Amino acid sequence: MASEVAAAIPEIPVEAEKQPHKLERQWTFWFDNQSKPKQGAAWGSSLRKGYTFDTVEEFWILYNQIFKPSNFSANADFHLFKAGVEPKWEDPECANGGKWTVPSSKKSDLDNMWLETLIALIGEQFDETDEICGVVSSVRQKQDKLSLWTKTAANEAAQMGIGRKWKEVIDITDKISYSFHDDSRRESRAPRSRYQV
Repeated sequence: MASEVAAAIPEIPVEAEKQPHKLERQWTFWFDNQSKPKQGAAWGSSLRKGYTFDTVEEFWILYNQIFKPSNFSANADFHLFKAGVEPKWEDPECANGGKWTVPSSKKSDLDNMWLETLIALIGEQFDETDEICGVVSSVRQKQDKLSLWTKTAANEAAQMGIGRKWKEVIDITDKISYSFHDDSRRESRAPRSRYQV
Protein backbone atom coordinates (compact mmCIF):
# COMPACT_ATOMS: atom_id res chain seq x y z
CA MET A 1 0.00 0.00 0.00
CA ALA A 2 2.73 2.49 0.94
CA SER A 3 4.58 1.71 -2.30
CA GLU A 4 1.40 2.47 -4.30
CA VAL A 5 1.02 5.85 -2.56
CA ALA A 6 4.71 6.62 -3.09
CA ALA A 7 4.39 5.71 -6.78
CA ALA A 8 1.42 8.08 -7.15
CA ILE A 9 3.37 11.09 -5.85
CA PRO A 10 5.34 12.69 -8.67
CA GLU A 11 9.02 13.17 -8.08
CA ILE A 12 10.06 16.82 -8.04
CA PRO A 13 13.36 17.48 -9.76
CA VAL A 14 15.97 19.01 -7.46
CA GLU A 15 16.39 21.97 -9.84
CA ALA A 16 12.67 22.83 -9.54
CA GLU A 17 12.93 22.96 -5.75
CA LYS A 18 15.67 25.58 -5.99
CA GLN A 19 14.00 27.78 -8.61
CA PRO A 20 13.15 31.22 -7.24
CA HIS A 21 9.49 32.16 -6.99
CA LYS A 22 9.06 35.06 -9.42
CA LEU A 23 6.71 37.92 -8.59
CA GLU A 24 4.36 39.47 -11.15
CA ARG A 25 6.52 42.61 -11.20
CA GLN A 26 9.63 44.18 -9.70
CA TRP A 27 9.44 46.25 -6.52
CA THR A 28 11.89 48.78 -5.04
CA PHE A 29 12.56 49.78 -1.43
CA TRP A 30 13.36 53.47 -0.83
CA PHE A 31 14.49 55.32 2.31
CA ASP A 32 14.21 58.98 3.26
CA ASN A 33 15.50 60.43 6.53
CA GLN A 34 14.48 64.04 7.05
CA SER A 35 15.66 64.21 10.66
CA LYS A 36 18.53 66.54 9.78
CA PRO A 37 17.50 68.41 6.63
CA LYS A 38 20.08 70.76 5.17
CA GLN A 39 18.94 74.36 5.12
CA GLY A 40 17.33 75.18 1.79
CA ALA A 41 17.39 71.54 0.64
CA ALA A 42 14.51 70.57 -1.64
CA TRP A 43 12.05 67.93 -0.50
CA GLY A 44 13.24 64.53 -1.61
CA SER A 45 16.92 65.47 -1.58
CA SER A 46 17.51 62.84 1.10
CA LEU A 47 15.44 60.18 -0.73
CA ARG A 48 17.59 57.13 -1.51
CA LYS A 49 16.82 54.15 -3.69
CA GLY A 50 17.47 50.94 -1.81
CA TYR A 51 17.00 47.56 -3.46
CA THR A 52 14.91 46.26 -6.33
CA PHE A 53 13.70 42.67 -6.21
CA ASP A 54 11.44 40.34 -8.20
CA THR A 55 11.33 37.08 -6.26
CA VAL A 56 9.74 35.95 -3.01
CA GLU A 57 13.15 34.82 -1.75
CA GLU A 58 14.76 38.22 -2.39
CA PHE A 59 11.89 39.93 -0.60
CA TRP A 60 12.36 37.84 2.56
CA ILE A 61 16.13 38.29 2.51
CA LEU A 62 15.70 42.07 2.29
CA TYR A 63 12.85 42.21 4.79
CA ASN A 64 14.77 40.16 7.34
CA GLN A 65 17.91 42.30 6.90
CA ILE A 66 16.21 45.69 7.03
CA PHE A 67 15.01 47.30 10.23
CA LYS A 68 11.32 47.34 10.98
CA PRO A 69 9.77 50.81 10.69
CA SER A 70 9.50 50.99 14.49
CA ASN A 71 13.30 50.87 14.70
CA PHE A 72 13.81 53.96 12.52
CA SER A 73 14.50 57.37 13.97
CA ALA A 74 11.80 60.04 13.95
CA ASN A 75 11.20 61.73 10.57
CA ALA A 76 12.25 58.67 8.59
CA ASP A 77 10.17 57.32 5.72
CA PHE A 78 10.49 53.83 4.34
CA HIS A 79 8.88 53.08 0.97
CA LEU A 80 8.05 50.09 -1.21
CA PHE A 81 7.03 51.13 -4.73
CA LYS A 82 6.68 49.41 -8.07
CA ALA A 83 10.04 49.42 -9.84
CA GLY A 84 10.34 52.48 -12.05
CA VAL A 85 8.03 54.58 -9.85
CA GLU A 86 9.63 57.09 -7.48
CA PRO A 87 7.81 57.86 -4.23
CA LYS A 88 7.25 61.50 -5.21
CA TRP A 89 4.16 63.46 -6.21
CA GLU A 90 6.05 64.54 -9.32
CA ASP A 91 6.49 61.02 -10.66
CA PRO A 92 4.17 60.56 -13.68
CA GLU A 93 2.60 57.46 -12.10
CA CYS A 94 1.79 59.37 -8.90
CA ALA A 95 1.08 62.88 -10.25
CA ASN A 96 -2.70 62.43 -10.55
CA GLY A 97 -2.99 60.13 -7.57
CA GLY A 98 -3.51 60.22 -3.88
CA LYS A 99 -3.14 58.12 -0.77
CA TRP A 100 -5.04 56.19 1.85
CA THR A 101 -3.59 56.92 5.30
CA VAL A 102 -3.72 54.98 8.55
CA PRO A 103 -2.31 56.52 11.75
CA SER A 104 -0.54 54.26 14.21
CA SER A 105 0.14 55.12 17.83
CA LYS A 106 1.73 51.76 18.65
CA LYS A 107 5.05 50.73 17.08
CA SER A 108 4.08 47.05 17.06
CA ASP A 109 0.91 47.88 15.09
CA LEU A 110 2.96 49.85 12.56
CA ASP A 111 5.31 46.91 12.03
CA ASN A 112 2.44 44.45 11.59
CA MET A 113 0.49 46.69 9.19
CA TRP A 114 3.70 47.36 7.22
CA LEU A 115 4.45 43.65 6.78
CA GLU A 116 0.84 42.72 5.90
CA THR A 117 0.73 45.53 3.33
CA LEU A 118 4.05 44.49 1.77
CA ILE A 119 2.87 40.90 1.41
CA ALA A 120 -0.45 42.03 -0.10
CA LEU A 121 1.33 44.26 -2.62
CA ILE A 122 3.95 41.81 -3.83
CA GLY A 123 1.36 39.02 -3.75
CA GLU A 124 -0.97 41.05 -6.00
CA GLN A 125 -3.89 40.72 -3.55
CA PHE A 126 -5.66 43.91 -4.68
CA ASP A 127 -8.17 43.69 -7.54
CA GLU A 128 -7.09 47.19 -8.63
CA THR A 129 -3.37 46.33 -8.60
CA ASP A 130 -2.62 48.53 -11.62
CA GLU A 131 -3.92 51.52 -9.62
CA ILE A 132 -1.42 51.03 -6.79
CA CYS A 133 1.95 52.82 -6.81
CA GLY A 134 3.34 51.76 -3.43
CA VAL A 135 3.28 52.20 0.32
CA VAL A 136 5.07 54.57 2.72
CA SER A 137 5.77 54.00 6.38
CA SER A 138 6.36 57.37 8.09
CA VAL A 139 7.95 57.33 11.53
CA ARG A 140 7.18 60.50 13.46
CA GLN A 141 7.76 61.82 16.97
CA LYS A 142 4.06 62.13 17.86
CA GLN A 143 2.30 59.61 15.61
CA ASP A 144 3.46 57.22 12.91
CA LYS A 145 1.44 56.53 9.79
CA LEU A 146 1.19 54.21 6.86
CA SER A 147 0.10 55.54 3.45
CA LEU A 148 -0.94 53.51 0.42
CA TRP A 149 -0.29 55.57 -2.73
CA THR A 150 -2.48 55.15 -5.78
CA LYS A 151 -2.36 56.31 -9.38
CA THR A 152 -5.73 57.89 -10.30
CA ALA A 153 -7.32 59.80 -7.43
CA ALA A 154 -10.42 60.73 -9.44
CA ASN A 155 -11.31 57.05 -9.99
CA GLU A 156 -13.52 56.83 -6.90
CA ALA A 157 -14.68 53.26 -7.52
CA ALA A 158 -11.11 51.96 -7.72
CA GLN A 159 -10.02 53.96 -4.67
CA MET A 160 -12.93 52.73 -2.58
CA GLY A 161 -12.16 49.12 -3.57
CA ILE A 162 -8.51 49.59 -2.64
CA GLY A 163 -9.41 51.23 0.68
CA ARG A 164 -11.82 48.44 1.65
CA LYS A 165 -9.31 45.74 0.72
CA TRP A 166 -6.48 47.48 2.57
CA LYS A 167 -8.56 47.70 5.75
CA GLU A 168 -9.14 43.96 5.45
CA VAL A 169 -5.42 43.28 4.84
CA ILE A 170 -4.24 45.29 7.84
CA ASP A 171 -7.19 44.15 9.97
CA ILE A 172 -8.53 47.48 11.20
CA THR A 173 -12.10 48.63 11.81
CA ASP A 174 -11.53 52.39 12.23
CA LYS A 175 -12.36 54.66 9.30
CA ILE A 176 -9.48 55.52 7.00
CA SER A 177 -9.25 58.54 4.74
CA TYR A 178 -8.07 59.18 1.19
CA SER A 179 -6.53 62.49 0.10
CA PHE A 180 -5.53 63.73 -3.37
CA HIS A 181 -1.88 64.64 -3.95
CA ASP A 182 -3.11 67.83 -5.68
CA ASP A 183 -4.78 68.93 -2.43
CA SER A 184 -1.58 68.18 -0.50
CA ARG A 185 0.46 70.31 -2.92
CA ARG A 186 -1.92 73.27 -2.58
CA GLU A 187 -2.62 73.17 1.16
CA SER A 188 -0.01 73.77 3.85
CA ARG A 189 -2.08 72.04 6.53
CA ALA A 190 -3.33 68.47 6.38
CA PRO A 191 -5.23 67.94 3.11
CA ARG A 192 -8.96 67.34 3.24
CA SER A 193 -10.28 63.83 3.08
CA ARG A 194 -11.94 63.01 -0.25
CA TYR A 195 -13.04 59.43 0.46
CA GLN A 196 -13.51 57.34 3.60
CA VAL A 197 -14.07 53.66 4.26
